[in-house]
Amino acid sequence: MGRRDATLCKMRLGQFVTESGGAQVRVWGETDVLVVSAPLPGVLRVRLAPQARAGGLGFPRLTEKRSFALRPDPPEAERLSVQEDGDTLRVEGGGLTLHLNRVSGAWRVMENPDGKQERELASVPDWNGDAPTARPALDAERFNLRRSRLSVDAPDGAAYLGFGERVGPLDKRGMHLTFWNTDCYPHHTDTDPLYISVPFTTVVQGERAYGIFVDETWRMTADVARTNPQTLAFASAGPELDVYVLAGPRPADVLRRYADLTGYAPMPPLWALGAAQSRWGYRTADDLRAVIRGYRERDLPLDSVYIDIEYMDAFKVWTVNRSGFPDLGAFVKEAAKEGVKLVPIIDPGIKAEPGYDVYEEALKNDYLIRTARGDVLVGEVWPDPAVFPDFTRPEVVAWWAARHKLLTDAGIQGQWNDMNEPACFSLAMTDKGGARETEGKTLPYDALHGAHSHLEIHNVYANPMSQASRAGYAKYSPQIRPWIISRAGYAGIQRHATVWTGDNAATWSHLALSLPMIGGLGLSGIPFAAADVGGFGGDTTGELLARWYQAAVGYAFLRNHSAQGTADQEPWRFGEPYTSIIRAALELRYRLLPHLYTLAYGATRTGLPVLRPLALHHAGDEDALRADSQYLLGQGLMVAPVMAAGHSRRQVYLPAGRWASVFNLAEFGAIHDGPAYVTANAPLHTLPLYLKAGEALPLTEPTAHTTQARWPRVTWLAHLGKTGFVGHLYEDAGDGPAEGRFTRLVGNREGGTLSIRRETEGEAALPEQREVLHIIGLEPVREVQGATSFSYEDGVLRLTLPARWEEITVTWVE
Repeated sequence: MGRRDATLCKMRLGQFVTESGGAQVRVWGETDVLVVSAPLPGVLRVRLAPQARAGGLGFPRLTEKRSFALRPDPPEAERLSVQEDGDTLRVEGGGLTLHLNRVSGAWRVMENPDGKQERELASVPDWNGDAPTARPALDAERFNLRRSRLSVDAPDGAAYLGFGERVGPLDKRGMHLTFWNTDCYPHHTDTDPLYISVPFTTVVQGERAYGIFVDETWRMTADVARTNPQTLAFASAGPELDVYVLAGPRPADVLRRYADLTGYAPMPPLWALGAAQSRWGYRTADDLRAVIRGYRERDLPLDSVYIDIEYMDAFKVWTVNRSGFPDLGAFVKEAAKEGVKLVPIIDPGIKAEPGYDVYEEALKNDYLIRTARGDVLVGEVWPDPAVFPDFTRPEVVAWWAARHKLLTDAGIQGQWNDMNEPACFSLAMTDKGGARETEGKTLPYDALHGAHSHLEIHNVYANPMSQASRAGYAKYSPQIRPWIISRAGYAGIQRHATVWTGDNAATWSHLALSLPMIGGLGLSGIPFAAADVGGFGGDTTGELLARWYQAAVGYAFLRNHSAQGTADQEPWRFGEPYTSIIRAALELRYRLLPHLYTLAYGATRTGLPVLRPLALHHAGDEDALRADSQYLLGQGLMVAPVMAAGHSRRQVYLPAGRWASVFNLAEFGAIHDGPAYVTANAPLHTLPLYLKAGEALPLTEPTAHTTQARWPRVTWLAHLGKTGFVGHLYEDAGDGPAEGRFTRLVGNREGGTLSIRRETEGEAALPEQREVLHIIGLEPVREVQGATSFSYEDGVLRLTLPARWEEITVTWVE
């Protein structure tokens, strides 16, 4: 077994040279190369190539590297300055400084935010070249992988958030993580790895944060201060380690810089945020008609139905089973009249069947993954035998994109990409000697994507597949915003698709798992993520389903999904009181849509997720860091669902600030001063919610389905803080170009007077709105000017606002 240590421990003859007009510094020794650049302000890139002399003929120059993670339109890199001080090389750029010891290979990244004193971010210590192996029994020795290693100091008390899709607590310190996208069903509370690999972490130390992103698609592990409590150790099967250090100072700043680097998520259509129903087992258009009718007859909101593999002809991708769907386009139009969109599944596996045009075209044009011996690789997924497109090549992406015309011609506006780890149940062993080296239900390490092995491409396979999907809709339905979700992904997947947490189970433990999993994905740069409501595998219960719908009120999207062979779990299947409780949860979701849609708009510009762990906005609060059974929607709305069977109360942690109880957004109760733990009484029909002082939420009335994000009726719910409150609302057509109106509701408090005004930017030709404003936290009101009417009761002021209102003044007795 070979080993490459990314310590540059042989740099005693180190040299340096400045290239590309000052945008890059390259350092090399006898065998190793290090390249420094600053692609963005606050971001420093250190590309490490240990043993580069042995790995390439161009030493000490490195070959151009293709990244699937980085945005395709990067800005011009920051200029660098270089200073020598004995054995230390100092490289400055983008507001950060790299200190490199050219003798030992140790380096550290510093920031100087105030221009006075440098502050250390990431530090790589001196090594003697004998790097420990994190878990040798499961890694290098088992799979005989060559390794590039990097060790970063892990200070006491530092928390490590993100790393993609993970089970366990938000803070991954003390865990060993594997980056190898895996079709894992069912996963459990300690399963590793899962479907989505994002080697990016936000490191929180007290009030400050910084990020580390290792842009390597190769199979990789991270030992997060487990083997050595003082070390974060990465070990990659590839020849390099491409490291980005991102400055803070807050976690939100780290996420914004990561989005600047890897790209922002596109704006979703409004309908995708509404309720969705799915099941592996809906086989025909009549099945879907019955589902839609079941929702409508029971006054349950519904915006989309998802259809699994049965709609295909013999599981052949880009075909339709005409016996179940004799006229797909006609059914799509029929469902649209009920306000419902159809979202079909797409798998990458192509049935190897002579005469099947997709297979014949892929074979003829050499679009398929091959074995190490050069044969077309043949395996089994739902189609058997199956072959797999090589999405690493632009011509294959373009070909797959063109195939979407089947869907767009039928009027379909979105899809879910599944089995794209890629999953493979078995392989046709054509190589001499039989067994190939595989890990999990996927392709062998030595399968070839052009000149690249599957060991390098596996983790990123889903990214260009979803890129092709978005390109297909852009070509054939440019007037819409396509809705694409993906089961697998790598860093940068947010540019192409959102994700769900895969095949979960109908258990209380999986309900509880969903929040830190979704929160961790959000902290990994994927702002739109969700879990299957009710659980995919196993039989749910009425209580579990009801509590899950409550917990999912703030999921980025809301899909009830289950497997064939399990009990039916449409919302009405368990009778009363569960149907009514689920209806109330769905109506609460639809009341929140103006706020959720505004958060979605913000995510496309800030990188901040819709569902936010408390740690995102309260990094220095250790209790907030551990509170992974509750979440924030924005900065000021706390959602604290009950996630245990038979429980009618729960403990809730409220960080610093004043928090008003607004259970179900209808029951206004006590106001609590944080930080504090409080007990929430939450019988089955109740979802505990808390609104922070200084915040205002836009709400609307529930409907059977969405239409456009221009709400004719808006209710603002505000909690008065010491200086007032602020609320935000984004509105547009709900589809197509994201060009609309952005509104700020501002309440300024001075003494016993509150002045409220509305500030708008953007599109002016929106319909007039009927607005109501509820304000919590006021003393008894003496006078209101500018409102149509008002009432004050139990600490809540209710104002009816006139059309085109400009300013409201409220006075009270202090």
